[in-house]
Amino acid sequence: MLISWFSKKQNSVALSTTEAEYISMGSCCAQIMWMKQQLLDYGFKFEKVPIKCDNTSAICLGKNPVHHSRTKHIDIRYHFIKDDIEKGDIELVFVPTKEQVTDIFTKPLDDQTFSKFRMELGLCEIE
Repeated sequence: MLISWFSKKQNSVALSTTEAEYISMGSCCAQIMWMKQQLLDYGFKFEKVPIKCDNTSAICLGKNPVHHSRTKHIDIRYHFIKDDIEKGDIELVFVPTKEQVTDIFTKPLDDQTFSKFRMELGLCEIE
């Protein structure tokens, strides 16, 4: 499983969690498109790469090809995710918050949840 992860402060101000997640998905999409191109050079071709998100409103915003007046202030560079969804390069997949493996990088977790996510990432315990 190929995973890319990084953390940085968003450049733009989001007025809601939906917008923050949408902007984050746009950045993730750009990273995925770069990785797809790199892997294509090595003979690996991927069709629909899933972007997993726990915000249904952000997913609906990404899947809706119509631009709304409420999203006009979101920088245009984040809206290209819609084109990649229509082309079939990526797909947005809902993942419940309790199953969001990336929380291992961003949140304090109890031992059981941490161990579960660590196993899902394929990491072993160092004793």
